[in-house]
This record gives sequence, structure tokens and C-alpha cells, in this order.
Amino acid sequence: MAPVDPHSFTDSTHPLTTHISLSLYFDFSSSTILASALLSLQNPHTGHLTLDTRSLSISSVIDPLTNTPIPFSLSEDTDPVKGQFLNISLSNLSKFLIVFSTSPSSSALQWLLPPQTFNKSFPFVYTQCHSIHARSIFPCQDTPAARICYSARLNIPRQLSAVMSARHVERRPPVAAEAGPVCDDSAWCAEGRVVEEFVMEQPIPPYLFAFAVGEIGYREVGPRTRVYAESVPAVLDSAASEFAGTEDMIRVGERLFGPYDWERFDLLVLPPSFPYGGMENPRMVFLNPTVIKGDASGAQMVAHELAHSWTGNLITNKTNEHFWLNEGFTTYAERRIVEDVQGEDIAALKIGICWKGLNEDVERFKDNMEFTKLKTNQDGVDPDDVHSQVPYEKGFQFLWRIERQIGRPAFDEFLKKYIATFKFQSIDTDMFINFLKANVPGIENDIDLILWTEGVGIPSDAMEPVSNLYTKIISLAREFSLGRMPREDEVADWKGQEWELYLENLPKSVEASQISALDVRYRLGEIKDYEVKVAFLQLAISSKCRDYYGEVERTLKEVGRMRYLRPLYTALVQGSGKEEEKIFAKRVFSEARDTYHPIAQSVVESILAKYV
Repeated sequence: MAPVDPHSFTDSTHPLTTHISLSLYFDFSSSTILASALLSLQNPHTGHLTLDTRSLSISSVIDPLTNTPIPFSLSEDTDPVKGQFLNISLSNLSKFLIVFSTSPSSSALQWLLPPQTFNKSFPFVYTQCHSIHARSIFPCQDTPAARICYSARLNIPRQLSAVMSARHVERRPPVAAEAGPVCDDSAWCAEGRVVEEFVMEQPIPPYLFAFAVGEIGYREVGPRTRVYAESVPAVLDSAASEFAGTEDMIRVGERLFGPYDWERFDLLVLPPSFPYGGMENPRMVFLNPTVIKGDASGAQMVAHELAHSWTGNLITNKTNEHFWLNEGFTTYAERRIVEDVQGEDIAALKIGICWKGLNEDVERFKDNMEFTKLKTNQDGVDPDDVHSQVPYEKGFQFLWRIERQIGRPAFDEFLKKYIATFKFQSIDTDMFINFLKANVPGIENDIDLILWTEGVGIPSDAMEPVSNLYTKIISLAREFSLGRMPREDEVADWKGQEWELYLENLPKSVEASQISALDVRYRLGEIKDYEVKVAFLQLAISSKCRDYYGEVERTLKEVGRMRYLRPLYTALVQGSGKEEEKIFAKRVFSEARDTYHPIAQSVVESILAKYV
């Protein structure tokens, strides 16, 4: 066996899947999906074919032409990272049908009971397939090296509606016999069931497969954009207001990077348990409600997910070992869009905030510097466990360094050519470097490309941002250690990002009385912007200012975004003399665990296992 990806059982000698046709029956009472998947291969294959699965029950594999069974086996052992492999014995076949069901423990799915939703009337389910979780929904070659088109029929309760990372075809009554072996017609065509059909006609990596089913409404915010969310007017209205400028950003993206090839750019605001700030699913970006801040600054997250439409979705890292090709490029593209729409100072603030985060993550990996490289070795490593700012911010710094070397106009032309050359392909770091050297002759003499991509840490020619506002905020943060808080006139125009940058750059060892005094003046512990609140609460924890532990607990129980869970739980349990905090963290997690997505549960469990 010659694996194409350290996170997949896919064999390089086997043909890749090109299309999957799914029939999915949603059983909310058991938190499972009864399903079939018709897989089409590049060419007919004879012999074994290996697919990735996790927590799936396989009922049968069938030749769709003859309706005869095909021999298969599921590995007895479960790899802690990759799951189980499904081995299918084919005889000159290019299509085969797999009948299966998901498990309530599917790592990609979160099933929410009515009390966990805004309206508390109906259940809700959604997916998060990145990085390697599509295999817990359907058997597949779960590697970004295998791009697929797909169609899907979702059979759901009539009171609910569905959205997908695909074009919506129709909502209609179920038709007898169309379920095939998935379930009986008595279930498929039962009173109160409807079918929603979707099709994705452009090849995408499996991690971009996505759906959500629930009581979902929407608002129109542009010619190519609707904002979807649970059908609560206040949520829909605030989301529509926050993201009203989306079409302007799409047009900027097209000017900078070329045509937008996905037709629609819709947004879905998910319940607070969604483990990321955003997920770039094509045609239907998923967002955490914490990005709605009331001042349009949440549009920066939308800019990042929009930028993925070119870098990440059109051109994809071949494996997660080259994740920077997705996130470094997208972070660069996001900041170009933000700079154009919101101005250079705002873009510089974001660079500054994340420069601090990059340095902190390099320190986090000081005992395993492999994960401070852009091109990493992740054999045997769960990508969720090593998720960090490195591929985003070091990747951004690398591209920013190239831009400074050759000039922005030349780099803009290079980017457009890069995107046009590799669109709808999955590539690795070597392919990018070879393309760079071919199109920017002599670049390797000016920039140490090997050091940037294969070296550890932050190269010396990386750079902090330069702006008057950034410099002023950093200066004020340094004065805090001397006992001086900023005056009200100095922060009168500050929004969330200014406060976040300020707090991130305060010394970690400050007196509890200083934290309390800062909060008395500016009420940072009560702010609705979670970026600011979590930065402040981290300081409160590090100073053992226990007056704020109640707010820490409330925050950990009301959000499931890993960007907030990871630093707060880590601050509570990392280091010596934290026995009381460790007991507190374990209790809070035990009470909040069931509200978190399975991916977030696993990440917090790994933090507690390491330090408690």
C-alpha cells in the first residue's frame, strides 16, 4: 500500500473517486443518518479499493447495474487518527453503492436538541468535516488529493429546512422507491417528511462537504448573498447588518484574484457550539455567532472565508502537511480585501494581533518545533491537535516577504497567474516553490525559500506591521507595566480590534488589582466582543484574579468556538500552583461538554489530559 496522505487510507495505486451521489435519511430521535453513497471512479478497477470511515456501520456494498452484493470488509482495528478502512473487492467496476448508517458519536456531526437552539422548538444538526471528518458521514477517500463532485437527497422532517455547500435544486415530497436500500418507503415517504435536493458540479475536497438542517430562515444582503441562521428575527437582522458589505468584498476579491467561480456566496450563522469562527464551505460559508459584533468588524472573518474561494477551495493543499497553502494564502488575500474595504490601519491591526499570536504559538511548540514549519511531517498526528496560527501567520509572512521583494504590482500578477494555473487542483509546497521560481527568476537568491518553508521558528526577515495606530497601541500597552492605564480620550475611538491588540500586548504577570482597576474603568469583562473578553479573561486567570472566574465559567458554557476554549482552558491548567484552577476547569468542562461539538470536546480533553 502506498498512501497518498498520512491522514488517509487512500492508496496511490487506486483510482480516485470523481463523483458521489448520496441519499440521506435524518433520524433525529436516534441522532443518526440512514444512507447510501453511489461512488464513481476515474476508471474501472479490478482488485481491492480502500476507503476511509470513522464510526460508520456498513450494511452492504452493491453493484448498481446487477444489484448483486460486492465483497467488503471493515478493519477490525481502529486507528486513533484515521479511523477504520473499508476494503472493497471490485471486478472491473467504476461504480458501486454503499449502504450504511452514521453513529451518534460521528466526529463531524453535532445534533442539537430543541433546548439547545435559539427558538427551543425543533432540533438542529450541522457538519464540520475539516480536516479529516467527512469519513464519519460517508465512506470516502478522505484526502484533499481526491476532489469530488456530488449530489445529495436529504429526507428531513417537514418543519425543518436544509442548506448545503452545493446548489439547491428543489424541495419536494418523497417519491416511492427512490430511497433504494436506505430504508423502507414507509419511513422515506412517511407523513411529515420532505426531500431537499442539492448538486455540487465543481470538484471539491471532501472536507468541504457540508450541510445543516433545522428551523432556518434567511435575509437577502446582496445579489449573490443571503445570510441564513436559525429563524429568529433578531439573529437574522443582526447578521444581515453585520455582513451588509459582502458584495463589495466579493468585487474587490474578483479585482485582485480573478473571477468568483462559485456563483453564490451565502452565509450560515450557526449555533454558538460551532467550533470555528468560520468554515469556507463553497456556496455556503458557516459562521460562529461570535463574529457578529455589531460594528461590522465581523466582516473580516467573512473576508477570510471569501478569500478561500480562490485560495483553499479553488487551489487546495494536497495534504494537511501543506496546510499553509490554504491558510497562508487566504490570510494574505483576506488582508488585501480588508485593506481595500476598511483601510490600511485596520489591516495593520489584524497583522499586529496575529503577529503576537504567531510568536505565542511558536513558544507553544518549543518542545516539538516540527509544527513551527510551513511544510510539516504529520504522520501519526491528528491535525486538530496541532492546529495553530503558524500556517496562517507564518504563511502570510512568507507571502508578504515575497511581495516586499518583487513589489505589489508584480506580486498581484503572480497571484492571478498562480490561481489561473492551479484552479480546481490540489498541490503541495514543492509545486508552489517550483512555480514561484519559474515565474520570478532568481527569487531563491533574494529569499531563503528553504528556510521559510522547511525551517523552524520565525525567519529574521519576517516583519511586524508598520502603522501609527499600531505603534500607539503597543506603546500604551508597555506603559501599563509602569502603572499607567490609557486615558479615556486615548481610547475614545477604539473598537474591538484596538482593545484586543492592547490586551494581547500587556505583560502576562500583572497584579490582580491592576486587572480590576482596568475593568472598573472600561468594563472589559462584560464586553460582548469575545475577542476582547477572552483576552481580558486570560489576563485575569494569569493574575489569579478570581473575581472573574464566574465570567470565565459563563464564557466557557455559552460558546463552543475553539479559539476561545483552547486559551481559557489552557490558562486555567497550565503551570504550577494551579490545583484550584484545575479542579475548576474539570468541573466546568464536565458540565459544558455536551454543548460542545465533538471536535472541540476532543481538543479540550487533550488539554486536560496534558496538564491535569
